[in-house]
Amino acid sequence: MKISTFSFRFFFIATGLYFLFAIAPDICFAQVIAPNKNSGRTVLNFNRDWKFCLGDVAGAQKKGIDDSKWESIGLPHSFSIPYFMSSDFYVGYGWYRKHFHIGHISDNRVSLDFEGVFQQAEVFVNGKDVGRHTGGYTGFNLDITNALKPGDNILSVRVNNVWKADVAPRAGEHTFSGGIYRDVRLVITAPVHFAPYGIFISTPKVSPVSATVNVQVELKNTKSVSARIRVRTTILDPARKRILAFEKYHTLQPNSTDTVTQSDPVVRNPKLWSPDHPYLYTAVTTVYEGAKKIDEERHAFGIRSIKWTADSGFFLNGKHLYLKGANVHQDHAGWGDAVTNTGFYRDVKMIRDAGFNFIRGSHYPHDPAFADACDKLGVLFWAENNFWGIGGSDSTPEGYWNASAYPTQTKDTAAFEASVRQELQEMIRINRNHPSIIVWSISNEPFFTAKHTIIPTRDLLKSLVGLVHRIDPTRPAAVGGAQRPLDSLRIDRIGDIAGYNGDGSSLAVFQDPGIANLVAEYGSTTADRPGKYEPGWGDLAKDNGEEKHAWRSGQAIWCGFDHGSIAGEALGKMGIIDYFRLPKRSWYWYRNAYKGIPPPVWPKAGVPAKLRLEADKKSALTDGTDDVKLIVTVLDANGIPISNSPDIDLRVVSGPGEFPTGSSIHFSAKSDIRVADGQAAIEYRSWFAGKSIVRATSPGLEPATVMVEFTGAYPYHKGTRETVEKPYVRFTGRRAPVQVQVFGPNNPTFASSSDKDHISGYAADGNETSSWKAERSDRNPWWILDTEKKLDVINIKVDFPTEAIYHYKIEISNDMKNWRLLADFSQNRKSEKVKELDVKNEEGRAIRIVFDRNDIAGLAEVKISGKVVD
Repeated sequence: MKISTFSFRFFFIATGLYFLFAIAPDICFAQVIAPNKNSGRTVLNFNRDWKFCLGDVAGAQKKGIDDSKWESIGLPHSFSIPYFMSSDFYVGYGWYRKHFHIGHISDNRVSLDFEGVFQQAEVFVNGKDVGRHTGGYTGFNLDITNALKPGDNILSVRVNNVWKADVAPRAGEHTFSGGIYRDVRLVITAPVHFAPYGIFISTPKVSPVSATVNVQVELKNTKSVSARIRVRTTILDPARKRILAFEKYHTLQPNSTDTVTQSDPVVRNPKLWSPDHPYLYTAVTTVYEGAKKIDEERHAFGIRSIKWTADSGFFLNGKHLYLKGANVHQDHAGWGDAVTNTGFYRDVKMIRDAGFNFIRGSHYPHDPAFADACDKLGVLFWAENNFWGIGGSDSTPEGYWNASAYPTQTKDTAAFEASVRQELQEMIRINRNHPSIIVWSISNEPFFTAKHTIIPTRDLLKSLVGLVHRIDPTRPAAVGGAQRPLDSLRIDRIGDIAGYNGDGSSLAVFQDPGIANLVAEYGSTTADRPGKYEPGWGDLAKDNGEEKHAWRSGQAIWCGFDHGSIAGEALGKMGIIDYFRLPKRSWYWYRNAYKGIPPPVWPKAGVPAKLRLEADKKSALTDGTDDVKLIVTVLDANGIPISNSPDIDLRVVSGPGEFPTGSSIHFSAKSDIRVADGQAAIEYRSWFAGKSIVRATSPGLEPATVMVEFTGAYPYHKGTRETVEKPYVRFTGRRAPVQVQVFGPNNPTFASSSDKDHISGYAADGNETSSWKAERSDRNPWWILDTEKKLDVINIKVDFPTEAIYHYKIEISNDMKNWRLLADFSQNRKSEKVKELDVKNEEGRAIRIVFDRNDIAGLAEVKISGKVVD
């Protein structure tokens, strides 16, 4: 985009601090958000007006470099925009630069607050290195005071998303696009101020008649002399009425950081936070030096109690509550990981509107706005760190995000473990005031790791549980994806809570396990919208999804939304809501079952006559935190929605606004930017204020328009800018070659029946001395291995418990419902212990071995070799 000449001068005086911001030709600067002249703290939204260049530019941190030809962008931003679920994505470097003017700063401190950069950030101000951060899912704060100069300053950030052997995560099934993909703020404070994320509010004792509030305040003194300060906290009720105030005096030593604790003031007759009544109190914490207010922060918090039990499930505020939830990834159609706060709120609301009361944040720390939305909407949240693995990783070489979850080389282990601990600690520190968060999860399926690393993996998990207990003793620690190993090295009992994925919900060893637990993932049904009107119980099919086990705390479907995945669309399209945030029919099934709302009349094929274009709201902000969701629907001549899906174009007719592809976007049933079942949707945002007109067209159909008003400090006028057009091309520059991977060890398994001491998982545990055997009464025995990916299958190796004559068939399936025959050995007359089957031109997700009912069915180990395909 090109930014026209536009002048704006703004003076701001706060605690002796004077700033001059100027908007000059081709340069705009961030507007002030929530300024408070009397608080001693100023927070500026720093999302606007950055320059970006994809690639590594030598000397780009220097002030004098010419960035005029770089792309003009706003944050949040991703290397991959526009992105539509490709399993491949750019891996490398990108540079961001931002000019800003500043006046005399006296003795105040200025810092930058980044909510998230994937995954390594090197930050420079006026060419000076002011700090670095490694870890793509947690925020960080850098003091830049000593690098600032009066007048023009240049902020440069070098970002890379390169896989590193000693940085978590080493593996995962989603995508790992680089960028400054969350909000950035400039923070101005007095020399004595709150440390970043330094206020911790808890409610240690809660009842309907009273609750105690504990406030821990971490303070920094950057002065060379001591400071005598007074810390005062005022509690406001949900109606913003003051109900309580308390204070404490403290002396801060020179150039030090210290913690002040305000303990046990009592709130009488509290309004307890719950999904039905998500009451939020506000703690206003203020620091005074003498009579002068020098810092102040406001934090929303909830008063509630939680209890997880091994025998009776989960309790909120002393009442039993069964958790019905969904797993949620963060990326959205077009914008990838660069999602607005409004987009996260919309996600949480869609889950809640279907009747769910719980979300698992799979499988990394989410944007703070996500937990904010859970707080406000009354959805319980499982916050999870980014230590996880992916099926097949124990057979994959180093170099890409399908590697062993834990390092395979000793030289990488210390730094890797430090990386995991760092992000866990940062996740907790940043998010600990959210009442919706009821557990800190330290992992997801970390057992997908090289065999020789399982013991250090287990030791790391133990240390992470201890770390959670030390940082936040008010919440338990969970081991997510704890359904393997099946031997003495079991990881499910390491933490306070076990989250079992997939077949972990049904394997006998995890029934009534003696520890608080839930089914952290069930379902895994791949479907394009509209899909089928069914729940997709998958792993819970035998229970029909019912709450039949008193010892189980809940269940979460895999998954809430379609998402980009390095494992391809077979895994990425398992959501009950599609990538464009339009519900599949399974979403309506849950809404009917959980909220009693009947499904709508499904659209049928008809004769298309016109389009309907709708916005989910009439206005949006222009600071990168907000957007509008546009939905276009195909109608017949009577205005009734139909399922026909012709090509559709959305275009900005007048005013500000942009799609991830620029000023227009093209939907087609045959492309990644899909129109399906008569509907298409996309999120729309702007960096300039004004009335925006968007027009929807399709050949031969009556068009439709919608008006959205964008509000903010930077008005749009003719010639303000030209939007950069970004025609979508699916990225195919895969950084790692497609490799043959071995699936079987630790992948989900299912069977028609299992002998008591020979469960289905024993045929895929990497141990040939253990085995699955069907019950002798089973007249139609079968066993299934689910790779959870679409594979080009190359080889199947079957190891039987003993040498014998076995009669069986080997079948393959893409959906675990429709099976195709690969090989028929039902008339076998040869004794065998091992059978290898070479396979050509067969794609599938799961392998089923069906035994003749006259045989004693059993398997010691099954391995599938193949290449993951999109």
